[in-house]
Amino acid sequence: MHFTHAIVRPPAGTFAHGITSSDLGAPDLALALEQHEAYCRTLERLGLSLLRLPADPEFPDSTFVEDAAIVTGRGAILTRPGAPTRAGEVAALGAALGAWFPQLDQITHPGTVDGGDICEAGSHFFIGLSHRTNADGAAQLSGWLAARGFGSTVIDIRESAGMLHLKTGLSWLGGRRLLAWGELAEHEALRGWDVVEVPEGEDYAANCIRVNDAVLIAQGFPKTAALLRELGHEIAEVDMSEYRKMDGGLSCLSVRW
Repeated sequence: MHFTHAIVRPPAGTFAHGITSSDLGAPDLALALEQHEAYCRTLERLGLSLLRLPADPEFPDSTFVEDAAIVTGRGAILTRPGAPTRAGEVAALGAALGAWFPQLDQITHPGTVDGGDICEAGSHFFIGLSHRTNADGAAQLSGWLAARGFGSTVIDIRESAGMLHLKTGLSWLGGRRLLAWGELAEHEALRGWDVVEVPEGEDYAANCIRVNDAVLIAQGFPKTAALLRELGHEIAEVDMSEYRKMDGGLSCLSVRW
Protein backbone atom coordinates (compact mmCIF):
# COMPACT_ATOMS: atom_id res chain seq x y z
CA MET A 1 0.00 0.00 0.00
CA HIS A 2 1.23 3.49 -0.86
CA PHE A 3 0.39 5.95 1.90
CA THR A 4 -0.48 9.56 1.12
CA HIS A 5 -2.18 10.74 4.33
CA ALA A 6 -1.86 10.42 8.08
CA ILE A 7 -3.52 11.80 11.19
CA VAL A 8 -1.30 12.68 14.14
CA ARG A 9 -1.83 14.36 17.50
CA PRO A 10 0.90 15.65 19.84
CA PRO A 11 0.91 14.70 23.51
CA ALA A 12 -0.89 17.05 25.89
CA GLY A 13 0.36 18.47 29.17
CA THR A 14 -1.38 15.56 30.91
CA PHE A 15 0.64 12.96 28.98
CA ALA A 16 2.33 11.58 32.11
CA HIS A 17 -1.08 10.73 33.58
CA GLY A 18 -1.83 8.18 30.87
CA ILE A 19 -2.01 4.41 31.27
CA THR A 20 1.32 2.62 31.53
CA SER A 21 2.79 -0.58 32.91
CA SER A 22 6.37 0.48 32.29
CA ASP A 23 8.82 1.20 35.09
CA LEU A 24 10.91 3.60 33.02
CA GLY A 25 9.84 6.75 34.87
CA ALA A 26 7.70 9.71 33.89
CA PRO A 27 8.01 11.08 30.36
CA ASP A 28 9.68 14.42 29.69
CA LEU A 29 6.94 16.38 27.90
CA ALA A 30 9.29 18.80 26.14
CA LEU A 31 11.36 15.91 24.79
CA ALA A 32 8.20 13.99 23.84
CA LEU A 33 7.05 16.99 21.80
CA GLU A 34 10.44 17.18 20.05
CA GLN A 35 10.28 13.47 19.26
CA HIS A 36 6.73 13.79 17.96
CA GLU A 37 7.75 16.60 15.63
CA ALA A 38 10.67 14.52 14.34
CA TYR A 39 8.26 11.64 13.72
CA CYS A 40 5.95 13.96 11.78
CA ARG A 41 8.82 15.33 9.69
CA THR A 42 9.85 11.77 8.83
CA LEU A 43 6.34 10.92 7.60
CA GLU A 44 6.28 14.10 5.53
CA ARG A 45 9.69 13.30 4.04
CA LEU A 46 8.31 9.94 2.96
CA GLY A 47 5.49 11.65 1.07
CA LEU A 48 2.60 11.84 3.52
CA SER A 49 0.33 14.84 4.01
CA LEU A 50 -0.47 15.20 7.71
CA LEU A 51 -3.63 16.27 9.48
CA ARG A 52 -2.43 17.48 12.87
CA LEU A 53 -5.12 17.34 15.53
CA PRO A 54 -4.70 19.62 18.55
CA ALA A 55 -3.43 18.14 21.81
CA ASP A 56 -6.27 17.09 24.11
CA PRO A 57 -5.49 17.33 27.84
CA GLU A 58 -8.77 15.59 28.70
CA PHE A 59 -7.33 12.36 27.31
CA PRO A 60 -3.70 11.76 28.38
CA ASP A 61 -3.28 8.83 25.96
CA SER A 62 -4.79 10.61 22.96
CA THR A 63 -1.45 11.05 21.18
CA PHE A 64 -1.76 7.33 20.43
CA VAL A 65 -4.30 7.99 17.67
CA GLU A 66 -3.91 4.54 16.10
CA ASP A 67 -6.05 2.92 18.78
CA ALA A 68 -9.19 4.87 17.87
CA ALA A 69 -9.57 3.94 14.19
CA ILE A 70 -8.63 1.39 11.55
CA VAL A 71 -8.22 2.68 8.01
CA THR A 72 -7.90 0.48 4.93
CA GLY A 73 -7.85 1.11 1.21
CA ARG A 74 -11.52 0.05 1.14
CA GLY A 75 -12.97 2.01 4.03
CA ALA A 76 -12.48 2.96 7.65
CA ILE A 77 -13.97 1.89 10.97
CA LEU A 78 -13.85 3.57 14.36
CA THR A 79 -12.92 1.36 17.25
CA ARG A 80 -14.22 1.02 20.79
CA PRO A 81 -11.09 1.16 22.99
CA GLY A 82 -10.76 -1.44 25.70
CA ALA A 83 -9.68 1.08 28.35
CA PRO A 84 -12.80 3.03 29.47
CA THR A 85 -10.77 6.20 30.02
CA ARG A 86 -9.95 6.27 26.31
CA ALA A 87 -13.48 5.94 24.93
CA GLY A 88 -13.79 9.68 24.34
CA GLU A 89 -10.83 9.74 21.96
CA VAL A 90 -12.87 8.19 19.15
CA ALA A 91 -15.05 11.26 18.47
CA ALA A 92 -12.16 13.45 17.30
CA LEU A 93 -10.85 10.73 14.99
CA GLY A 94 -14.31 10.23 13.56
CA ALA A 95 -14.70 13.94 12.86
CA ALA A 96 -11.31 14.05 11.16
CA LEU A 97 -11.73 10.89 9.08
CA GLY A 98 -15.23 11.87 7.97
CA ALA A 99 -13.74 14.23 5.38
CA TRP A 100 -12.25 11.23 3.54
CA PHE A 101 -14.59 8.44 4.64
CA PRO A 102 -18.18 9.74 4.85
CA GLN A 103 -19.53 6.25 5.58
CA LEU A 104 -17.59 5.45 8.74
CA ASP A 105 -18.50 2.27 10.58
CA GLN A 106 -17.87 1.64 14.27
CA ILE A 107 -17.27 -1.25 16.65
CA THR A 108 -20.25 -1.48 19.01
CA HIS A 109 -20.97 -2.75 22.54
CA PRO A 110 -20.08 -5.27 23.86
CA GLY A 111 -17.16 -5.42 21.48
CA THR A 112 -13.88 -3.64 22.21
CA VAL A 113 -11.03 -3.09 19.77
CA ASP A 114 -7.79 -1.14 20.05
CA GLY A 115 -6.13 -0.26 16.75
CA GLY A 116 -2.81 -1.38 18.20
CA ASP A 117 -4.09 -4.96 18.06
CA ILE A 118 -4.67 -4.82 14.32
CA CYS A 119 -1.74 -5.64 12.04
CA GLU A 120 -2.48 -5.06 8.36
CA ALA A 121 -0.36 -7.22 6.06
CA GLY A 122 -1.51 -6.37 2.56
CA SER A 123 -4.84 -8.04 1.95
CA HIS A 124 -4.71 -9.95 5.25
CA PHE A 125 -5.17 -8.66 8.79
CA PHE A 126 -3.92 -10.18 12.03
CA ILE A 127 -6.24 -9.32 14.93
CA GLY A 128 -4.88 -9.55 18.46
CA LEU A 129 -7.21 -10.90 21.15
CA SER A 130 -5.86 -9.00 24.13
CA HIS A 131 -6.84 -7.31 27.35
CA ARG A 132 -7.97 -4.37 25.18
CA THR A 133 -9.56 -6.18 22.22
CA ASN A 134 -12.16 -8.77 23.17
CA ALA A 135 -13.63 -11.69 21.23
CA ASP A 136 -16.80 -9.83 20.27
CA GLY A 137 -14.82 -6.88 18.94
CA ALA A 138 -12.50 -9.20 17.02
CA ALA A 139 -15.51 -10.95 15.47
CA GLN A 140 -17.13 -7.65 14.48
CA LEU A 141 -13.92 -6.46 12.85
CA SER A 142 -13.32 -9.77 11.10
CA GLY A 143 -16.80 -9.60 9.57
CA TRP A 144 -16.30 -5.98 8.53
CA LEU A 145 -13.01 -6.86 6.85
CA ALA A 146 -14.46 -9.91 5.09
CA ALA A 147 -17.24 -7.76 3.63
CA ARG A 148 -14.50 -5.68 1.99
CA GLY A 149 -12.54 -8.60 0.61
CA PHE A 150 -9.91 -8.89 3.33
CA GLY A 151 -8.88 -12.05 5.13
CA SER A 152 -8.13 -12.08 8.86
CA THR A 153 -6.67 -14.28 11.57
CA VAL A 154 -7.18 -13.86 15.31
CA ILE A 155 -4.14 -14.36 17.55
CA ASP A 156 -4.68 -14.66 21.30
CA ILE A 157 -1.96 -12.73 23.15
CA ARG A 158 -3.66 -12.50 26.54
CA GLU A 159 -1.08 -14.79 28.14
CA SER A 160 1.89 -13.17 26.39
CA ALA A 161 3.93 -11.33 29.02
CA GLY A 162 4.90 -7.79 28.09
CA MET A 163 2.65 -7.64 25.03
CA LEU A 164 0.01 -4.93 25.51
CA HIS A 165 -1.09 -5.03 21.87
CA LEU A 166 -0.44 -7.45 19.03
CA LYS A 167 1.67 -4.84 17.25
CA THR A 168 3.87 -4.60 20.32
CA GLY A 169 5.44 -7.75 18.93
CA LEU A 170 4.38 -8.00 15.28
CA SER A 171 4.82 -5.71 12.26
CA TRP A 172 4.42 -6.05 8.50
CA LEU A 173 7.49 -5.28 6.40
CA GLY A 174 5.81 -5.63 3.00
CA GLY A 175 5.02 -8.60 0.77
CA ARG A 176 4.90 -11.79 2.84
CA ARG A 177 7.49 -10.59 5.35
CA LEU A 178 6.72 -9.96 9.04
CA LEU A 179 8.89 -8.83 11.94
CA ALA A 180 8.11 -10.54 15.26
CA TRP A 181 9.56 -11.18 18.67
CA GLY A 182 9.49 -14.02 21.15
CA GLU A 183 6.76 -16.61 21.00
CA LEU A 184 4.94 -14.76 18.21
CA ALA A 185 7.73 -15.55 15.77
CA GLU A 186 6.86 -19.26 16.09
CA HIS A 187 3.07 -18.84 16.23
CA GLU A 188 1.12 -21.23 14.02
CA ALA A 189 -0.92 -18.31 12.62
CA LEU A 190 2.25 -17.06 10.92
CA ARG A 191 3.06 -20.29 9.10
CA GLY A 192 3.59 -19.62 5.42
CA TRP A 193 4.85 -16.11 6.10
CA ASP A 194 8.48 -14.98 5.98
CA VAL A 195 8.96 -14.21 9.66
CA VAL A 196 12.02 -12.21 10.67
CA GLU A 197 12.74 -12.59 14.38
CA VAL A 198 13.81 -9.54 16.35
CA PRO A 199 17.30 -10.00 17.83
CA GLU A 200 17.44 -10.89 21.50
CA GLY A 201 17.23 -7.91 23.83
CA GLU A 202 15.63 -5.64 21.21
CA ASP A 203 11.98 -6.60 21.64
CA TYR A 204 10.76 -2.99 21.55
CA ALA A 205 12.00 -2.69 17.96
CA ALA A 206 9.35 -5.21 16.85
CA ASN A 207 6.88 -2.33 16.64
CA CYS A 208 7.86 -0.66 13.39
CA ILE A 209 5.93 0.67 10.40
CA ARG A 210 6.41 0.28 6.68
CA VAL A 211 5.79 3.68 5.09
CA ASN A 212 6.11 3.59 1.31
CA ASP A 213 9.78 2.88 0.54
CA ALA A 214 11.06 2.89 4.11
CA VAL A 215 10.65 1.09 7.42
CA LEU A 216 10.48 3.33 10.48
CA ILE A 217 12.07 1.73 13.54
CA ALA A 218 12.76 3.00 17.02
CA GLN A 219 16.21 4.47 17.53
CA GLY A 220 18.64 2.59 19.72
CA PHE A 221 18.25 -0.96 18.40
CA PRO A 222 21.30 -1.46 16.18
CA LYS A 223 20.95 -5.23 15.70
CA THR A 224 17.43 -4.89 14.34
CA ALA A 225 18.41 -1.95 12.14
CA ALA A 226 21.36 -3.90 10.72
CA LEU A 227 19.22 -6.99 10.14
CA LEU A 228 16.58 -5.05 8.21
CA ARG A 229 19.21 -3.29 6.13
CA GLU A 230 20.75 -6.67 5.26
CA LEU A 231 17.31 -7.73 4.04
CA GLY A 232 17.24 -4.74 1.69
CA HIS A 233 15.00 -2.37 3.63
CA GLU A 234 15.58 1.37 3.77
CA ILE A 235 15.58 2.33 7.45
CA ALA A 236 14.44 5.54 9.13
CA GLU A 237 15.18 5.65 12.86
CA VAL A 238 13.06 7.75 15.22
CA ASP A 239 13.72 8.37 18.91
CA MET A 240 10.78 6.96 20.91
CA SER A 241 12.19 7.06 24.45
CA GLU A 242 9.39 9.15 25.99
CA TYR A 243 6.59 7.18 24.32
CA ARG A 244 8.09 3.89 25.43
CA LYS A 245 7.65 5.11 29.00
CA MET A 246 3.90 5.23 28.33
CA ASP A 247 3.67 1.83 26.60
CA GLY A 248 3.59 3.47 23.17
CA GLY A 249 5.33 2.52 19.95
CA LEU A 250 5.91 3.93 16.48
CA SER A 251 2.70 2.60 14.98
CA CYS A 252 0.64 4.16 17.80
CA LEU A 253 1.41 7.75 16.81
CA SER A 254 -0.41 7.90 13.48
CA VAL A 255 -3.34 6.62 11.47
CA ARG A 256 -2.10 6.16 7.92
CA TRP A 257 -3.80 5.60 4.55
